[in-house]
Amino acid sequence: MIRMILSGCCGFMGRVVTEIVEGEPDVQIVAGIDPRKDETKPYPVYGTPAECLTQGDVLVDFSSAQALEGLLQFCTEKKIPAVLCSTGYSQEQLEQIQKASEKVAVLKSANMSLGVNLLLKLIKEAAKTLAPAGFDMEIVEKHHNRKVDAPSGTALALADSLNDALNQEYTYVYDRSQVRRPRDRKEIGISAVRGGSIVGEHEVIFAGLDEVIEFKHTAYSRSIFAKGAVSAAKYLAGKPAGFYNMEDVIG
Repeated sequence: MIRMILSGCCGFMGRVVTEIVEGEPDVQIVAGIDPRKDETKPYPVYGTPAECLTQGDVLVDFSSAQALEGLLQFCTEKKIPAVLCSTGYSQEQLEQIQKASEKVAVLKSANMSLGVNLLLKLIKEAAKTLAPAGFDMEIVEKHHNRKVDAPSGTALALADSLNDALNQEYTYVYDRSQVRRPRDRKEIGISAVRGGSIVGEHEVIFAGLDEVIEFKHTAYSRSIFAKGAVSAAKYLAGKPAGFYNMEDVIG
């Protein structure tokens, strides 16, 4: 039985993870961490990582970037692997995560969906064939009207995957409204749409001469991110120190 500590357990994603784990025979949430202490949870909830005295095999974080320092200190001191599902980390925080991975196993991903992470692998292979053949690459992402950042972290991860396959030779273009020139061959266009209650939609377009190839992922529920996090927790428990991502999980 894998003992999970869930950070951000009282938030929306924390509630979804709790529900999913209830149906998992080999995973149990033994403690939660959240400043909004909820005594109705089926496990003890601590206000901060420092207050948590429960021993676990893996920590899953769906809180916020502001909580990172305390969580990393907790995990490195207790030697507990960490699955980091929050977004919006600063460059300094990314360096802290990398440093922590020298002491414990750390898995961080811009998107916890298994489908999105498979998409990252597929488009990388497609780019190796299609970009040299003259195909232009564009990314269109759509999210609900409450999302404050644009483009999404997933859209940037998709662009990075394309660029990784092409020796980092491409630049990213987010807005063409102020430029009057033909599209540069070595650019990746990234467009963001915000509206309604769209959970998340990402489309990667390879546009060539007289043909277009499209890869698309649509999230209909945030539960896919929770399911991916639980899969990541199962994978990471017991792993040696190091930096991992969802590519490791899907194999």
